[in-house]
Amino acid sequence: MTIQCSVFIAASVDGYIATLDGGIEWLAKPEYNAAPLSGLTYEAFIASVDAIVMGRKTFEKVLSFDAWPYQGIQVVVLSSTDLFIPEQLADAVRHESGRPSDLVARLASMGMQHLYIDGGVTIQGFLKEGLIDEFTITRIPVLLGAGLPLFGGVSPTQQLTLIEAVASGNGFVQERYKVERRL
Repeated sequence: MTIQCSVFIAASVDGYIATLDGGIEWLAKPEYNAAPLSGLTYEAFIASVDAIVMGRKTFEKVLSFDAWPYQGIQVVVLSSTDLFIPEQLADAVRHESGRPSDLVARLASMGMQHLYIDGGVTIQGFLKEGLIDEFTITRIPVLLGAGLPLFGGVSPTQQLTLIEAVASGNGFVQERYKVERRL
């Protein structure tokens, strides 16, 4: 069974997904809501996935939100260290460790067909193993100057094919890419 691994993420124009301390407040400026967004919506994307795979730091950031944003979706937290999962999320979140390729094989054997890969280190690990099939990157019109990079030390070179690029009236530019498989 084939499983698709997709990334749907926002990044600054200079390629950062968070500030050095993991902050993402720069994503929530009121003026960003002034214009409708063009391109693939988060709602359409999330409706297509069977599970979200994220790293520990991303999971801990999500736990700081006012409400759990992933109702009805299985979340797998990939971490080699112990993980605290709140009791109210015990049925929705599971902790896994090991190589991304092993995790993908386990999830495929459970009948999952589309995974949402989230979090810088997790995305980079999946990329290194050649597991990412598609990227949707929404560029936010800000230069952070420093922070946590979306792509850091990714190897080997991977060829991408542009699927679509659209601009929204608020300055966001969404790029969608297919990752070409190495033969």
